[in-house]
Amino acid sequence: MKLKDLLAGLNYRFMEGMDCPDYDKDISALCFDNRAEIPEDAAFVCISGTKYDTHDFADEAFRKGAACVIAEHEVDIKYAPEDKELTVIIVKDSRKALSILSANWFGNPSRSLLTIAITGTKGKSTTAGMIRSILEEDGHKTGIIGTLGVGIKDRYIHTNNTTPGPFDLQKYMRMMVDEGCDSLVMEVSSQALKQSRTAAIVFDYALFTNLEQDHIGENEHADFSEYMHCKSLLFRQCRHAAANMDDPHWREVTQDFGAGRNNSGTFGNGTGSEDNTVCEVETFSVDENNENGNGNAIYARNIRFTNDQGELGIEYDVKGAFEEHIKLSIPGRFNVYNSLAAIAVCRHIVKDRSSITSGIYKTKVLGRLEPVKISDRFSLMIDYAHNAMALESLLKTLREYNPGRLVCLFGCGGNRDKERRYEMGEVSSELSDLTVVTSDNPRFEEPLDIINDILSGVRKASGWYVVIPDRRDAIRYCIENAKDGDMIVLAGKGQEDYQEIKGVKYHMDEREIISDIVKDLKL
Repeated sequence: MKLKDLLAGLNYRFMEGMDCPDYDKDISALCFDNRAEIPEDAAFVCISGTKYDTHDFADEAFRKGAACVIAEHEVDIKYAPEDKELTVIIVKDSRKALSILSANWFGNPSRSLLTIAITGTKGKSTTAGMIRSILEEDGHKTGIIGTLGVGIKDRYIHTNNTTPGPFDLQKYMRMMVDEGCDSLVMEVSSQALKQSRTAAIVFDYALFTNLEQDHIGENEHADFSEYMHCKSLLFRQCRHAAANMDDPHWREVTQDFGAGRNNSGTFGNGTGSEDNTVCEVETFSVDENNENGNGNAIYARNIRFTNDQGELGIEYDVKGAFEEHIKLSIPGRFNVYNSLAAIAVCRHIVKDRSSITSGIYKTKVLGRLEPVKISDRFSLMIDYAHNAMALESLLKTLREYNPGRLVCLFGCGGNRDKERRYEMGEVSSELSDLTVVTSDNPRFEEPLDIINDILSGVRKASGWYVVIPDRRDAIRYCIENAKDGDMIVLAGKGQEDYQEIKGVKYHMDEREIISDIVKDLKL
């Protein structure tokens, strides 16, 4: 790629005393990790990180072969070859610059996709899954990026972050476009917004689900105010938006950047620029006490919980700008919100409105109240709940289905905050009829030490409990001793298919374990 094309859309200056570059010069690679290979004639971006500042490696980048360095401030360059032009380009924010450079490097793939972004504390993965299911039903080829990884057609690529770094993010979008995708639904985390990972994208649609105390602490957010501010940044870079009006923070998250809500449910037109995009915001609600929907574009009425021979679900009528009877094959009042969020966007996109009802009904999200059908006598689910807030929400959701017994199996990860163990133990003991305490990812801790911490919380409440350290044995115990009407939830692992012990990840997929147990017990 020519240097002039790589720098397109970037505001910059040259470091004093450095060469003004040949803009027609070919750049062989875009690099930002000093630990990786830096090819000859690469462009190297210096990043100020929480642990390392690669501005300190600018000279080394030149010595390894870089033709130019992009930095936030002037850097110390001692290397001075006689036969090579060296250039340092100064930008205001190198993280944002990396997003723009990465987009240019991969040919700005987001411009070839209908893009939908989802932010909020809870519900992002399920909402993303619903939107993808709806769009696929309507004939769209839709990629997905989020907690479960990167989904392109029928395959998933594992990622370490909910929202990948800017270079990988653009790479995955390029793959989607090249493989025929026309749409993308993406979970956008507060950390991604804080670090400008999506800064080069103007999203066609953005969704706000909800906001609760989370991700506050070292290496995350200093306080709730910063967390909320970072969530709000998404609405500077979208053309249209929908927000959960029942969340008390929705105005603060959206109002600073929106042009105002259009209660008729018609989105306005965006300008297509990150810094001056006018984002028209509509809202949705599940407030059944308000007869007219409180001015929302769409809202839910007549919510009913269903239990068909152990298969839990929910039904409701959506009213307002889109009116249909909605059935979900996954449980939980919060999934009414998730499906309303999906409808709020997809009703503007789909050609066939039946795609919405069928797509929502078919949605199953790995590790998110994922049903595993093995008997008509009881229900069995897998869920990712791995902190007290999520576990409390999960168990209260299942309580609404009036189970014969509510059985909660969980453990806690090693080398993590111990307070989480006490809190989860107490929550499970308060809300479950039986708590089965077992292992999760002990990492470098002893499993029994973690279990004893959990029991400190369990014993603060009055629920029955058993301790079975081996997770496979614990799952077998729950299935083998299930009673009619039981609802059993295996919490904490969700989509994970491994268990981490002493730094080694061993394959362990709860779905496979359940299948083996069912075969052995001949259920």
